[in-house]
Amino acid sequence: MTTDPNKPPRPGRGVLKKGALAGLLIVLLTATTVSSAALLEVDQLVNIVRTEGQSIPGVKNALDSVDGGGPQTILLIGSDRRFSDRKTKGAARSDTLMLVRLDPNKEATAVMSIPRDLKVAIPGYGSDKINAAFSIGGPKLTLETVRDLLGIKINHIIEVNFGGFQRAVNRLGCVFVDVDHRYYHSNVGLAPSQQYAEIDIKPGYQKLCGQKSLDLVRFRHTDSDFVRSARQQDFLRQAKSQFSLSSLLGDRQELVRIFARYTRTDVRSNDAILQLLKLGFLSSKNPVREVNFPAADVAGGSDLAISPAALRKAVDEFESTQASGGAGVTNAKSKKPSKAGKKKKSARLPAGLIEAKGEGESQAIAAAAKTPMPVYFAAARLASGGYSSGEPDVPATRAYKLKDRAKTSYAAYRMVLTTGEAGQYYGVQGTTWSAPPILDSPSEITEMGGRKFELFYDGTRLRLVALRTPKGVYWVANTLSLKLTNRQMLAIARSLTRLGS
Repeated sequence: MTTDPNKPPRPGRGVLKKGALAGLLIVLLTATTVSSAALLEVDQLVNIVRTEGQSIPGVKNALDSVDGGGPQTILLIGSDRRFSDRKTKGAARSDTLMLVRLDPNKEATAVMSIPRDLKVAIPGYGSDKINAAFSIGGPKLTLETVRDLLGIKINHIIEVNFGGFQRAVNRLGCVFVDVDHRYYHSNVGLAPSQQYAEIDIKPGYQKLCGQKSLDLVRFRHTDSDFVRSARQQDFLRQAKSQFSLSSLLGDRQELVRIFARYTRTDVRSNDAILQLLKLGFLSSKNPVREVNFPAADVAGGSDLAISPAALRKAVDEFESTQASGGAGVTNAKSKKPSKAGKKKKSARLPAGLIEAKGEGESQAIAAAAKTPMPVYFAAARLASGGYSSGEPDVPATRAYKLKDRAKTSYAAYRMVLTTGEAGQYYGVQGTTWSAPPILDSPSEITEMGGRKFELFYDGTRLRLVALRTPKGVYWVANTLSLKLTNRQMLAIARSLTRLGS
């Protein structure tokens, strides 16, 4: 019998494995919500955190204080060391760095990821990649490095581990995720130098539980740090939107217990725990908003850099983030395609798109052979890239069965397209499930070509454009990094054509 290197030991025995920050966010943003259900029970919840949680030594005096009830910025850290590596001499490096700003007075909870390959000044150690700070000086030096880089106050620091992520996802009943392309790797027959984490997840909207959800958020072999961070934050966004307060109240103690057992944090005093629980509850009504960290490749190397102006802009957005505003925030031209569509039957495609009706129709024919539902395809696509599942010799279109939480089965299909850039996939999804969670609460409804489309924004960028019909729902999904412009997303959605029409 082999031992899973990712399996955590009993809490309190040895060093818990850190990583998978999306897991912490799920636990943090849900546990803080459910924990304030009854003030009479708060002492029990605080006691769980104090008795079952683990502290991070040496960081108390390095953190910034905050007035009671004020907004708080939390630094979340995960490392890439496995339990099987504990006896080796190699130091762990931070796997992910993420900042979360909880502020109930803002319209959104801001989340910003810092890429691990960012070249920065590490206090006392010169210039290096930011993830080296953890291996040199642990959480405290990482905290100092991030604070010096961003010039902001950081009130708490938390580490999370794989066990907490998987248990939180499973405890919540798994998460429906819009998987953008095929994720696959097997180590069978490969030399040790070519081996990395195995994964096998097919594209399309589906329910993911513990291990598969962890595989997805940790995947980075063919992606950049930017794509990986975007995937983690997309997972968090979809997870948080799927669980109502009422569904979590009955399980509040176990969720807080998971948070306590599978994280290490500076939050130890009763007052600090209560403040964080209260702040999390007040902020739980707000949507999660990703703030882009606009670093760029350094010529001739694997390092990333960011200009002072770009850094300042990102920090300002993080500290003053607002919710997605639909047409009120987005380009005022967002509704014009519908007007143009009424005047012209063949609206001119925006820059970067080409007519591709024949390609789309071929993909639709392949889907129609395997699914009973009406199949819609995009008659336009990006000029770059094309149809691709992300894996050689694997079809770009997948037809499958999709089950809801009640295990009712629905027909579904996914057409996968690539922009031509590593890790950047968009696609067309269809299903007979009329109420998938991903289509809850559209930002706006607009009309194009005589049809109504639901628009879902992430900040000022379109993430999804959906079309509802009597026999199914269909949507065009942007890439994880939102590479398609709003005009391109609207044009592709407008081009959706039913096979055989």
